[in-house]
Amino acid sequence: MTTVGAAVATHCPYCALQCGMDLAPAGPASGSRAGLPVTVTPRQFPTNGGGLCQKGWTSATVLRATDRLTTPLVRGADGALAPAPWDDALDRVAARLEGLAVEHGPEAVAVFGGGGLTNEKAYALGKFARTVLRTPNIDYNGRFCMSSAAAAGNRAFGLDRGLPFPVTDLAGAGAILLLGSNAAETMPPFVQHIAGARAGGGLVVVDPRRSATARLAGPGEGVHLQPVPGTDLVVLLALLHVLVAERLVDREYVARRTTGFDDVARSAAAWWPERAETVCGVPAEELRRVARLLAAASPSRGGRGAYVLTGRGVEQSAQGTATVTAAIDLALALGLPGRVGSGYGCLTGQGNGQGGREHGQKCDQLPGYRKIDDPAARAHVAGVWGVDPGTLPGPGVPAVELLTSLGAPGGPRALLVHGSNVVVSAPNADRVRERLAALDLLVVCDVVPSETALLADVVLPTTQWAEEEGTMTNLEGRVIRRRRAADPPGEARSELWILAELARRLGSDVAFPTDPAVVFDELARASAGGVADYSGLSHARLDAHDAAGGAGLYWPCPAATPELSGPRAGSDGSGPDDSEARKLSGPHAGFRDPGPDRSPGEHPGTPRVFLDRFATPDGRARMVAVDHAGPSDDVRPDAPTYLVTGRVLQHYQSGAQTHRVPELERLVPEPYVELHPLLGLRVGVGDGARARLTSARGVVEATARWTDAVRPDTVFMPFHWSGAGSVNRLTTDAVDPVSAMPEFKVCAVSVTPAVPDLAATAVETLEVPA
Repeated sequence: MTTVGAAVATHCPYCALQCGMDLAPAGPASGSRAGLPVTVTPRQFPTNGGGLCQKGWTSATVLRATDRLTTPLVRGADGALAPAPWDDALDRVAARLEGLAVEHGPEAVAVFGGGGLTNEKAYALGKFARTVLRTPNIDYNGRFCMSSAAAAGNRAFGLDRGLPFPVTDLAGAGAILLLGSNAAETMPPFVQHIAGARAGGGLVVVDPRRSATARLAGPGEGVHLQPVPGTDLVVLLALLHVLVAERLVDREYVARRTTGFDDVARSAAAWWPERAETVCGVPAEELRRVARLLAAASPSRGGRGAYVLTGRGVEQSAQGTATVTAAIDLALALGLPGRVGSGYGCLTGQGNGQGGREHGQKCDQLPGYRKIDDPAARAHVAGVWGVDPGTLPGPGVPAVELLTSLGAPGGPRALLVHGSNVVVSAPNADRVRERLAALDLLVVCDVVPSETALLADVVLPTTQWAEEEGTMTNLEGRVIRRRRAADPPGEARSELWILAELARRLGSDVAFPTDPAVVFDELARASAGGVADYSGLSHARLDAHDAAGGAGLYWPCPAATPELSGPRAGSDGSGPDDSEARKLSGPHAGFRDPGPDRSPGEHPGTPRVFLDRFATPDGRARMVAVDHAGPSDDVRPDAPTYLVTGRVLQHYQSGAQTHRVPELERLVPEPYVELHPLLGLRVGVGDGARARLTSARGVVEATARWTDAVRPDTVFMPFHWSGAGSVNRLTTDAVDPVSAMPEFKVCAVSVTPAVPDLAATAVETLEVPA
């Protein structure tokens, strides 16, 4: 196997921090483990500052996983998957898709995408679904990750960008409120950006567990609030109550830049700290302390600045949109969004979770974050695609509803899966497996034989991160280049080639280019004028910008810059001037100076949105009153314990990549359940014994770990495993009514010994850890 050439600058294949790294050809003197095509070296980049986590350091191993898919697989009459030539595999897929569409209509075919696909592949997948298959049935696993934050952000600000500011801005803050994120394990290099707030005692972490991130908010460094699972909304409402009651609201900002405050203040009036304490379990004085800390750091009171940040722990909830809305209301009451050095943001999870939802994978969207039922949007995108707008389907259904409908009467009969492992990562996973089995055709494009791929009728081997060119959009809305450093093994092909070949076989006359740079140029045209406008970007411009010392460019970045004749999206008429903004964000922002990498008239990109106005018709942010309803699956006599789920440092998502890295697998080789010693004693499950967790949906077993880092009413399980230890067999597929995000993060379970007699004996001999 040969490498492509000299060392290349690219990015980590995992989370949305998209840490910079250099990949060099492996050689005898490189120290690379035998058989790997490249070596990994961390690179100075604003998001990671030259650091990498364990997953990043070992990422090259996945390129040569021992079971890497290198040839198409087709299920034969004997029921087994066997290698097949590309022509045979694609002919079979095309013939079956065509037959099902003729028999049942185009809606009989569905597509499920992934938040790890490049912008080019995500765009092409949405285009393929709507122009070749002409099906409305497309959604993606970002529905499980970002939809509640997106819904709340769009409603409040008129625009959804995870962080509407560079992550480096966080370093100057006096206080940071972090809800529902264990960033110290999920994206370790991020921790450097919150060190400033921590040094001043201003880091506030809200988490039912004393996670690695919560431990950073120790005495003198900050505050850890440990609420009852599913009550984060109550915490936020109580904080807002204190701001109003103690006259800590930035009234001038609220009057000038928002609407809806009076309704929000009335809703918060019902949640005085003592009442909130009875629901969320956080002491009233702790709630008052945190509200005052945030207010003291806010610009209106002369502070260094404050941020409110949310993550999956509060978003993956049946009231996720309401919870994020309350976080935004709190930030607006403090006068934070749209000011340099302060703000609200969401920590995007998947590598391209931001770009993946901007260009057509979501069931109701077209490229540029356009709504698919908007006639003007349909006309514009159809013009780029060369089709009649009337032939484009309307909105489809979101992920959980789509998966539940598979194989059901009137539901899709075929599913194409790209970059997702739904039988591990979707909620109520046993039901998902049943629905996949009911299909007439399941086609999976993947790099390894994931649990979902092993159920498929046809498996198509694809290239992965270091074997392909393209772009990603990280958690800040920074569009960055993914560059090829190694040849793919065997017959693995890019999804761009696969989609083009299928389109040809299905008789489509719509063009599907396979050169990622050409695809990006088309994406840029399709996004022009949209909320997420990439029309001023190209591979060539991004490469030139990086060569001149830049580090990607932020959207919106239209083809023509409005700063020459009107208000600038990157200015702040009431705050620090541009020179301070440049200083905060670094030279990579290209804030107003053209720089050597762009010509006069080229838009510099938008590191910070909202500085002049919000993206609403009147330019004001919408404050929206919300209230607490509680989890959809709350504790009860037959399920008296809360289950919360999350990630561990060594593994990522369903584990399809990281379980194939021996160094990571040795560190955490099997699923486990954390429970408090008091709970362990009460239910008869000893430390190191096997525990059985039962919910209304399923049963799992895992090794018990006693720890006082969890509440006595709560157990924690990571979600990186399949089989008997797959925690998503327990999670509920109840969804948020606004975002359709499932409630992964809290449900009710019973905890019992897996082997009752042995576990009970073990408990008698164990001591409670100090």
